[in-house]
Amino acid sequence: MSSSDRTCCGVVEEARTRARNRRANKPQPWITLKFAVGLTLALIAYTSYVYVGIFCKDMIVKNENALGSLTTGIVFLVIFSFLLLVTLWSYFAVVITSPGYPADFIEKTELERPGQPPAHAQQPATFNDTRGMSFELMSPAVDVSNHGSALSNSGNNVPVTHPAVPAATKQDRVYHPTLHYQGTSTPGEARIVDVLVPANHESVHVSGPAPHPPHENFGDPNLDASSAMFARRPSTTPVLTPEYRFCNRDRIIKPPRTHHCRACGTCVLKYDHHCPWVGHCVGAYNHKFFVNFVQWASILSFWMFATVLGLNIRSRTRPSAPALNPQYIVLLAQTALFGLFCFLMFLTQLQLIMLNQTTVESLGFRSMQEREQDNLAHMHRWYQYGAKKRTRRRWDKEWGRIGKEGNLWWLGSRRANWESVMGKNVWWWFLPVGHGLDDGMNFPTNPRFDKEGRWRRRREWPSDLQ
Repeated sequence: MSSSDRTCCGVVEEARTRARNRRANKPQPWITLKFAVGLTLALIAYTSYVYVGIFCKDMIVKNENALGSLTTGIVFLVIFSFLLLVTLWSYFAVVITSPGYPADFIEKTELERPGQPPAHAQQPATFNDTRGMSFELMSPAVDVSNHGSALSNSGNNVPVTHPAVPAATKQDRVYHPTLHYQGTSTPGEARIVDVLVPANHESVHVSGPAPHPPHENFGDPNLDASSAMFARRPSTTPVLTPEYRFCNRDRIIKPPRTHHCRACGTCVLKYDHHCPWVGHCVGAYNHKFFVNFVQWASILSFWMFATVLGLNIRSRTRPSAPALNPQYIVLLAQTALFGLFCFLMFLTQLQLIMLNQTTVESLGFRSMQEREQDNLAHMHRWYQYGAKKRTRRRWDKEWGRIGKEGNLWWLGSRRANWESVMGKNVWWWFLPVGHGLDDGMNFPTNPRFDKEGRWRRRREWPSDLQ
């Protein structure tokens, strides 16, 4: 921008863009990353003081403000001490254990991503977005009309140019516009999907005039043109190829399931999420300890909440009830909020581990499910629940279920998925010791996908899985 063309709004926007790029390329300061760790320990220390130094102590020394007997105070103190010990043990295990940084043991390379996003693809989303951006809209151009043949020929890479769309065969004749890159990545950032954002249907560019779908039965007399247009279309991006796993920041070919964390400023093995409460990311090597921590933290919080609240309610029934200590109110509020947060986090992690998904990966499945909900809304009226269910059942019959057969990392059973993170030893499931079966670098893949990581139709699966 020349000096004569500068405007106030333009200068402000340019400065804002430069600041955003600097923050994106710079990790957070150490004090910022570790501040929440000190805050967490301070909260644990305060609630422990109130519970032991006031609540249990009054019962043990038989203070006039005691809410229970000597025996009750001793039993509560012993149980609390055990829960606190295991909680702190789990917390320090997840804090001091590195999630795994591939840059520490993988040599840098100069591999470049194939193709660059076209300028016309940089378009903002609007409130009319079709929820759930597909990988095609975030990667170099892929001819999705060749989806079936690309999957069956797993030895060929997905083309990164804009080929002409060939005529579809009668068997697989489905209306597929050619999709182009849609992304918001800054220069130097690895264009691997870390977080999926909504996509605008106007962001889908068609090579030339978009043909209307022919009104044929598409090989199935029960299907109309609308059903074919809104068919399930999984990603055709070859996510396992080195070109699509290259990090432009760390200059390494990332192992599978690795993502770049902006807060930490480096790639993380089997990246789940960045947790400020532990001061770094939850990844391959500390994921198990994080699950142990939220498990025991929720039990500890609910124990403190239940015992303090229960004895205070019981004491109100006595004629000479002691005055309510204001610190009990603070304790109840903190333990209720912290316990509920940890319990919900534990349930979320439990579900994701059973499906062998990370938090980032679950966004992709949620995106696809939301996109199919929109397709069903276009195909059927809002009250046609039976028709929607039959359509989804037909899609599942053709492809399999999205979160299971359609999961690249599905190991075949919930037990196998659980043991891959928590280990085979049952004691390891509850205590912050041991490790999972994954090494963070290599992961067995679902045989329903080709060797480049693309979901195949059921008819292309191995015969024993069909």
